Amino acid sequence: MNVGVHKDVLPNGLTVVTEPMPSVRSVSVGIWLRTGSREEREAENGVTHFIEHMLFKGTRCRTAEEIARAADSIGGHLDAFTAKECTSFSIKVLDEHLPRAFDIVGDLLKNPLFRPEDISKERRVIQEEIKMVEDTPDDLVHEIFTQTYWRGHALGRPILGTRQSVGQFERGRLLGYFHRHYTPGNMLVAAAGHVEHARVMELTTKEFGSLPAVKPTKMSPPPVANPHIKYRKKKELEQVHICLGTPAFPQTHARRYAAYVMNSVLGGGMSSRLFQNIREKRGLAYSVFSNLSAFRDAGCLSVYAGTSKENARQVVQLIVEELCRLKESPLTAEELQHAKDYLKGNLLLSLESTMSRMSNVARQEMYFGRHITLDEIASGVDSVTSDEVQAVAREFFSTDRIALTILGPQDHLKLTRNDLAC
Repeated sequence: MNVGVHKDVLPNGLTVVTEPMPSVRSVSVGIWLRTGSREEREAENGVTHFIEHMLFKGTRCRTAEEIARAADSIGGHLDAFTAKECTSFSIKVLDEHLPRAFDIVGDLLKNPLFRPEDISKERRVIQEEIKMVEDTPDDLVHEIFTQTYWRGHALGRPILGTRQSVGQFERGRLLGYFHRHYTPGNMLVAAAGHVEHARVMELTTKEFGSLPAVKPTKMSPPPVANPHIKYRKKKELEQVHICLGTPAFPQTHARRYAAYVMNSVLGGGMSSRLFQNIREKRGLAYSVFSNLSAFRDAGCLSVYAGTSKENARQVVQLIVEELCRLKESPLTAEELQHAKDYLKGNLLLSLESTMSRMSNVARQEMYFGRHITLDEIASGVDSVTSDEVQAVAREFFSTDRIALTILGPQDHLKLTRNDLAC
């Protein structure tokens, strides 16, 4: 078995990447679409996610129950998700069942029925999913933040769509979007585990090689950030939910490793500054963390905290103070090394399964067009200096670029741009 990541492109434009893992018996296969919710027109909001659901509702070869039985009969785990910039359909099986895995997933993507009665039922299912987000305040505050931060752009719209947009979907619209985006040049087959690249190429060619090449659709333009201060009242809540965000680097930016280190120091774990200062030292929040969201042409660093209404103003103040501290003072050698070790350890632990390795090679191909080795990533992290982290903080954390969304039981907490001064 040839170890290492291998890549080929079929004549119709479909890309195949594999990473053999000789020490395991399983194989994870994913069919990835370079299409997510950001490619939707405004009236289509939620259609990518809706189609993901519909592909499991029956094909010309199998009913919905037969799809589930086909996966279960080989002990396989069949799954799918929709994100802002991609959609994925994946299955994990024993190596001996790889041909059947390709047959199942290939059937989903080539032969969906989109029956009107199934569409009607799935509308109700997804509308309940939307209600579930609305009933989960830590999810809802991020959704409100994103919609306001990327206002007027598809990146700001919810992946699930809205109850209104989902309620208007019908067969013609779903089929139109499906045929525009589910094309070979927009598809990527990724596999990781006990498998040979040649075998994956053979099975991919059998399932998808006859699909005609189609000119890819035009990608959406970059978004423009909206540094807002927004309040949303939800009186039945016990806590105030805070989401504060700033611009960050896009996925492939040359200085991304410095941003990773800075995010780790700020709110990336239990030893981070936010966690230690706000939760451990002061007891003001149970959950507090920061996160980097990176897209092909934009990024956002966000901080979340849930606290009591009496402590909300203080928590916002403490978050801003930590942003200012990163701008004003370089990291100590000890803190810098701790952050690097945390990042590298997390990376290695996250890539122990065939599913995570498959997802990793797929995402690298979609964003970078090549495989980035663990050694290259570790070297990128190790090369980060304290001065570089401070420079990133100074670039990100500008008073006029900070955005704030607050969701809580009252709307009398009034903060101004002066309260976000950094």
